[in-house]
Amino acid sequence: MSLAETVSKIDRLSDEERECIEICNEAAEVCEWCADECLGDEEMEECARLCRDVADIASLHARFMARDSNYSPQLAEACAGACEECAEECERHDADHCQVCAEVLRECAESCRNMMSA
Repeated sequence: MSLAETVSKIDRLSDEERECIEICNEAAEVCEWCADECLGDEEMEECARLCRDVADIASLHARFMARDSNYSPQLAEACAGACEECAEECERHDADHCQVCAEVLRECAESCRNMMSA
């Protein structure tokens, strides 16, 4: 069963919440990939560091949303901020993995910002 299929079974979630969970998980995955690709390159250390932060916080935010945690709005704010900072760093690099990562992170930041007021 795919993640989207699993998330769709949580009937109390709105479409916007489902989308946010999915994009947070996608952000976590792409950040793990980007961080791994950046390892060993001194110029990419900050990118790897920020990607690892986003991977952790985006994954945590998705889990908190799935269980309807009272702390989800605060995590949404933190996740959006981390995504934006990491996207800015990734955009400084020409590597394909950084460009893909930045694109996903911009979407994730927007989705999390929408969750802050939900």
